[in-house]
Amino acid sequence: MRVGVIGGGQLGRMLGFAGIPLGCTFTFLDPSAEAGARAAGELIVAPYDHETSLDRLAAMSEVVTYEFENVPADAAARIADRVPVLPSPLSLEVTRNRAREKEVFERSGISTPRYRVVESAQDLSLAIDDLGIPCVVKTLTEGYDGKGQIVVRSGGEKKEAIRRFGERPVIVESFVAFDRELSVIGVRSHDGDLAIYPLVENVHHEGILRVSRAPAPRAEALREAAEAMMKELLEDLGHVGALTLEMFERDEDLIANEMAPRVHNSGHWTIEGAETSQFENHIRAITGLPLGSTRPRGHSVMVNLIGALPLPHDVLAVNGAHLHLYDKAPRPGRKLGHVTVRADAPEEVEAAVDRLRGLAGAYLDPPGTVRHGNS
Repeated sequence: MRVGVIGGGQLGRMLGFAGIPLGCTFTFLDPSAEAGARAAGELIVAPYDHETSLDRLAAMSEVVTYEFENVPADAAARIADRVPVLPSPLSLEVTRNRAREKEVFERSGISTPRYRVVESAQDLSLAIDDLGIPCVVKTLTEGYDGKGQIVVRSGGEKKEAIRRFGERPVIVESFVAFDRELSVIGVRSHDGDLAIYPLVENVHHEGILRVSRAPAPRAEALREAAEAMMKELLEDLGHVGALTLEMFERDEDLIANEMAPRVHNSGHWTIEGAETSQFENHIRAITGLPLGSTRPRGHSVMVNLIGALPLPHDVLAVNGAHLHLYDKAPRPGRKLGHVTVRADAPEEVEAAVDRLRGLAGAYLDPPGTVRHGNS
């Protein structure tokens, strides 16, 4: 099947690599001629809202998907008039707007941080006072990897938030002092079949995901609740494809943070660590193929490579390590690749991960570190 993808970054690249063995061919639309997905198919170089290029992508595809949720709504609608866009424009519309997202959580009975949606500097000031300091101010759209948000911990940071965001609609959330961050990825097929991956424990630093552990340790008691939340969201949206829900665990309860209508960084471990990767299952779902098993193959830890790259020799010398590079030029804060370490026992994985500490681009929290805040 001919698959079009809006976005040509590492997620699109890995979607292509997963779909090619299934007989799929890929066309990607991306503004950069250096987009990493060019290794997995044809690349149309154009802005995401370039109408002629969108029409060309639609003409070359039997189904179109996307690798990120900041796709212009008009672009998705234009393509959807010609060929199916999956997940649907409804999923895109909801998840690209944090206020709409919170409405879906509330409708589904899913706990979220207390929040206020405001549209003026005066209302922003009042919302911060109402929710209390600390709190988090986020743009309604287009935020990722810690961008488009500020944590307000003092009067000075309140003034900075008003200066930055006072003239645009934003959402203000109460600050969650969580025990840890978790995520769950589910996939829904055209026929309504569901496949849900194990809970994953995530560590963020400076707003960027650094480490994921799968299955999340000490999470068995939370598994059913997470799966129920995911099932409710997939059905509520009529979603076809992968959906990711990021959550906080606090006092053995789950609080929804954000969701993404796509494959996700916290699911990269599935390439080596699950019977069927998130990328393959997403392609299976949108092309009408049966979903594959999400059963984990032992234990996995995924480490993002940020800003700089280690020597491949050093990574591959670690037993059980699998290196994925994205063909991107190094720069501070940029995701350049990831390493997944897989083993049959958690202690084997952690021993191998310890050998990655100190390699260029590999940030690992010291054992026992706990971070707090709404990422």
